[in-house]
Amino acid sequence: MSHRALEIAHDRLRYDRLPPVQKARLRLLHGSLIYRDARLAGFDAAAVVEVIEHLDPARLAAFERVLFECAKPKTIVITTPNREFNVKWETLPAGKFRHRDHRFEWTREEFQEWGNRVGAQFGYSVRFVAVGPGDSVVGSPTQMGIFEASLRP
Repeated sequence: MSHRALEIAHDRLRYDRLPPVQKARLRLLHGSLIYRDARLAGFDAAAVVEVIEHLDPARLAAFERVLFECAKPKTIVITTPNREFNVKWETLPAGKFRHRDHRFEWTREEFQEWGNRVGAQFGYSVRFVAVGPGDSVVGSPTQMGIFEASLRP
């Protein structure tokens, strides 16, 4: 939702210097994942990387509808911190989140419960993958859900 973040991305991509063929395939959009936006519909895939934990829990239902029901990409990849792994961060006080803007952080079980519910509700199969070096007790630092359109309700 940040104009400044888009400006930074534009600069890092050197968008003005891209060949016309590449430039034609790339669009930076300013918007929100909690409001319907026709510009988001029709894509093969969506990557929601380290975003969901920045949403207020009360807005998750709107996010779910916008992404899974309105945009409806064939594949959705969502990553989010694994709260259980936080004990491995020596500088992170107990009970604190990894970033001051995080509204919540899910355990692996919580993320899987959410992903399975949302997948079933909107016709997606989902598989969960650990991201990063794993620990036998607390898992990996990041967790990923890969949603594939399958069972359209």
